[in-house]
Amino acid sequence: MTKRQFQHLLETIVNSTQKQEGQFKETAELACDLLSQSLEVDNIGVCLFSGCETSELIAQTGSQSHSSLNKAPLSHDLLNQASRPPQRLCPNYVEQLKRGRIIDVLDVKQDYRVAEISGHLSANAVVSNLDVAIRINGHLEGVLYLESHQPREWSESEIHIVSQVADQLALTLATQRAYDTDERLSLFLKAIEQSEQISMVVNLVTDRVEYVNGAHHAISGVPKQQILGKPLACLDFFKQSPAQAEAVLAQVKQGKIAKGNTQLTREGGESYWLRYRVRPFTTPRGNHYALVTAEDCSEELQQQNELERLAWRCSLTGLYNRSYFNRALEKLRNGHLMLIDLRGFKRFNDTYGHEKGDSLLIEVARRIKHFASVKKAELVARVGSDEFALVLEGIEDEQSLDYAIKRLYHQLSLPVQVGAESFEAKPALSVVEIDALEAEFSALTCADIAVQYAKKKQGSAIQIFNHALLNTFKEDALIERDLQAALKNREFELYYQPLKDLGRQAYIGAEALIRWHHPKKGVLYPGAFIDIAEQTGMIASIGEWVLEAACRQLNLWQHHNINISMHVNVSARQFFSTQLYDQVWQLVTRYRIRPNTLILEITETELMEDVVYATHLCKELAELGVGLAIDDFGTGYSSMRYLKQFPISKLKIDRSFISDLNVSRESREIVSAIIAMAKALNLSLTAEGVETAEQESFLSALSCHQAQGFLYSPALREAEFSQFLRANAETPLH
Repeated sequence: MTKRQFQHLLETIVNSTQKQEGQFKETAELACDLLSQSLEVDNIGVCLFSGCETSELIAQTGSQSHSSLNKAPLSHDLLNQASRPPQRLCPNYVEQLKRGRIIDVLDVKQDYRVAEISGHLSANAVVSNLDVAIRINGHLEGVLYLESHQPREWSESEIHIVSQVADQLALTLATQRAYDTDERLSLFLKAIEQSEQISMVVNLVTDRVEYVNGAHHAISGVPKQQILGKPLACLDFFKQSPAQAEAVLAQVKQGKIAKGNTQLTREGGESYWLRYRVRPFTTPRGNHYALVTAEDCSEELQQQNELERLAWRCSLTGLYNRSYFNRALEKLRNGHLMLIDLRGFKRFNDTYGHEKGDSLLIEVARRIKHFASVKKAELVARVGSDEFALVLEGIEDEQSLDYAIKRLYHQLSLPVQVGAESFEAKPALSVVEIDALEAEFSALTCADIAVQYAKKKQGSAIQIFNHALLNTFKEDALIERDLQAALKNREFELYYQPLKDLGRQAYIGAEALIRWHHPKKGVLYPGAFIDIAEQTGMIASIGEWVLEAACRQLNLWQHHNINISMHVNVSARQFFSTQLYDQVWQLVTRYRIRPNTLILEITETELMEDVVYATHLCKELAELGVGLAIDDFGTGYSSMRYLKQFPISKLKIDRSFISDLNVSRESREIVSAIIAMAKALNLSLTAEGVETAEQESFLSALSCHQAQGFLYSPALREAEFSQFLRANAETPLH
């Protein structure tokens, strides 16, 4: 090939549209075609090294050309088809290209420079090869290679022209990358200019603004020409909030990110909020800058403030709500917290309607606000549906505190006029001295503990929190923890107390009573843990276990022809759950319980919590052949209308009336009235807590149907109960 031909080949590449437009792949294909036409070789190709892991075949002509490889990176599995392996597989070969640039090989099997790729070359029948590095600023980017299937020496003119072509490919690759960089930069700038968020670049050495987008004018009203290239002091942030701005600048110059909100004013006097974030960065040349991004957050903050205002206030009473009260209470270190609970408010709401219930709450809140204003207490809140709280500060002696407590309690206890009717609010009040509390217990938690005790008191329902209550609470917490394992560890057992038919003198039933065999405390009666189970929600699981265990035992007795009824106590939570009917249906079916031998007991107070639901459920249970007994009758608020409405099979007179029969005329009259009412309603009647023969005689004389109590037997374990029945077998069993 002549020198003129070489010159023409180079000029063709240099003047090509592909090269001038930085189209590297197309230029590489052109170069391969031109070299293939000018030189007698079998394969000519261009390969780029994409990092250490992959190599990419850009162009190739000759017998080993594979069009499918022209665009895809080559994997390790395809090295026998690729032009050159990745750099990590041939480090010495790559080093030769970096240092010497040219590798001219007569015999690939004998030349150490291509030893690492000799297997690849031999697989493609290559005997001689000429590899020339494609470099940009000394960095190896790829290789232009010529391969021959016959031994040949590479002339200086061939090496020269291939080197020249490799240089042109390097220039084309650099041009392509420059075009790509310019395109990305242009795209980035256009995107930044289109952004509604302020973007600003600040020189941290000169403290001048070197770039700002159009959003700055849209938000601040200041054209960017007025601040571009100007000192930071020209910014509204530095003019209107200099202390905050200088603090941000100092923080950024320490290499830290600064962010926050600031309120600024536009030239027209309009105020707005700006949320900013400033991040320092250093360029590759070591220049220090900061990127400032900011946005107008006025509307967001206004909405947030309005939402917070709504979020912190009770819409009905105007008092603070529980969320705000808790936050404020956490910051207090002294003072007295007062918690007010309205006893029986749910029943009031259900009986008289929510409108009157709301009126009652509004009046109670008004009285508490009035009391708080007199005592100059600012923290007053409605912390529950019928709970209120306030904090008194500055009371140092017990006498003043006692006077304040009694005054508030008296004001809240006065009748409340709702429309034409007058009602009692029935407050329960607890008091907690904040600075005397243990660290692990919050003041409101302690007040909740104390108010529960206050609600159980007769007379004035006032309770001051003390360490005795706290110790009781801690013990209850231990019981709660142990309850969680009690069911799993089978620590519960049912005891059975016999029910006696007074007319026939026969034992006709048993009441299932739960006992807990505590691993450390021994046998515990329900009073030690049922309230805790109710409060924690575990009563549902315990109730399900009791009901199933009782039905299983009733099935065994009926299987042995012991025909007695089984009474099972049901909690309000269990009764009003949606699962009770399904559970009872499954148990009655599984254990083949005879009709009217399973009696569920619930107190009249609990039964009245939801009369409509209770009536519907009682009718469904009655259709299953399951009876319903009202336990502790006489202590609640049920009416004759409801007793007639419910499909009740039995009333159980509360033991408090029975225990006073010998000494209280009122108790005798109440019991007599209950027995007469039961007869009128054709209801079965059981007296609880019968302990003396005199009590039994009184009940028998009035034709009370059944009785249970220590006069006959305490609650017994199943084996002992069976012995009791056998011992009384001479009396026929019902």
